[in-house]
Amino acid sequence: MTKQQQTIERDASCSGIGLHTGETTRLTFKPAPINAGVRFVRTDLPGRPEIPADVEHVVDISRGTNLGLNGAEVRTVEHVLAAIAGLEIDNLVVELDGIEPPVGDGSALPFVKPLLDAGIVEQNSPKDYLTVEEVVSYDDMKSRGVELLVLPSDDFKITFMSDPKNPTVGTQYTTMFSLNEFVKEYAPARTSSFLSEIEMLRERGLIKGGTLDNAVVIVDKKMDEEELEHLRKLFDISEPIRLGTTGVLNDTPLRFPNEFCRHKVLDLIGDLFLLGMPIKGHVMGASSGHAANIELVKNIRKAVRKKQILSKYQGKGTKDKKLVFDVRAIQNIMPHRYPFLLMDRIIELVPGERVVGLKNVTINEQFFNGHFPGQPVMPGVLQIEAMAQVGGILLLNAEDDPQSKLVYFMGIDNARFRKPVVPGDQIRFELQMIRKRRTMCKMQGKAYVDGDLVAEAELMAMVVDRESEEG
Repeated sequence: MTKQQQTIERDASCSGIGLHTGETTRLTFKPAPINAGVRFVRTDLPGRPEIPADVEHVVDISRGTNLGLNGAEVRTVEHVLAAIAGLEIDNLVVELDGIEPPVGDGSALPFVKPLLDAGIVEQNSPKDYLTVEEVVSYDDMKSRGVELLVLPSDDFKITFMSDPKNPTVGTQYTTMFSLNEFVKEYAPARTSSFLSEIEMLRERGLIKGGTLDNAVVIVDKKMDEEELEHLRKLFDISEPIRLGTTGVLNDTPLRFPNEFCRHKVLDLIGDLFLLGMPIKGHVMGASSGHAANIELVKNIRKAVRKKQILSKYQGKGTKDKKLVFDVRAIQNIMPHRYPFLLMDRIIELVPGERVVGLKNVTINEQFFNGHFPGQPVMPGVLQIEAMAQVGGILLLNAEDDPQSKLVYFMGIDNARFRKPVVPGDQIRFELQMIRKRRTMCKMQGKAYVDGDLVAEAELMAMVVDRESEEG
């Protein structure tokens, strides 16, 4: 059954101090029209700047998920996003009169409650889903013990394991089979901090709004009475602080035996919302945080973008799964034609990052008639041209209408030719994006024959409108 997009029926607000700023902020949820998505509005800044809830606008993930656009920022928004995602709301305006939402009790409940009170209503348009059709992953097991992957699934599920290497917390595990479980089973899970960290964070100017009421503090070090008194004064806590006997400071009761792990899932749900649409897939994770979550979101978006590109240009009769674009698909993207189309196929493409293409060099190439008679060698300038054409695929595939665009190469740096290329060779061109700004970019290109480097260069290019240039 097709689900409809959702928003809220009326405005709803909450207020409180920010976790890191310690400043009082008022947050107001407002209905938004169909296909508007979720956007934050800084009402305290001139012009009321808007920041879309999108992974492209993530500016920092060191102590939470922070979004920014044109100098305006909203910080630590993961619990707000988790509440919106968990309630399956698609279109919403989130107004803030400060840089950081209220921390509340450290869970998503402070945002779930006003949203439910505002009333969730269906809109007259079907919900769009991002359907995962092949495994997408992010792996940093060697350095941080983090692994995330998404498997195809008919619904959104999360299986998660956390192991902070602390005996009080231990290894924890949870599975969320549906977002129907979110409000009762995951939204109440509070953020956790280790006792060994909180003093350092406070002295660095962070967690100014942190108290024993908005975080579960896990005891991972011994402290004498003098140190505990210093901590109490540092956080301006009126009541005494005790190490306790449960492994949680002041023996604060847990809401779930695996609350630490459930809050990790809550954060993951919030970060996944930055895809821009709900996902159909089974997310499996181990010990991830915001940095890994955001990298997974980027990898999912790349995989989806690649699928969209392939379905747009790849011929329906293509049977070779290792082939990305054959020459017919290339001609749908590139303006070049015989005798100046110098690539035969694209075998690898990571949109915006990397492309690999092949050129089969045959004795029938026109330039061999004069370069050189009796000793045919492919001119170095044509090797660079072929390399540039492969790089053009990396640029033009990102355009909505590549047929109306041209790639102009503006410069070539550090060109080197290592070995001659002769008839019968197959050149493998590998190009990596070094830098991209709007319509301009710089790429590192290398050419190989039988695994040997034959040429390399750095290419600078820009995308222009074909009609305006030809007119």
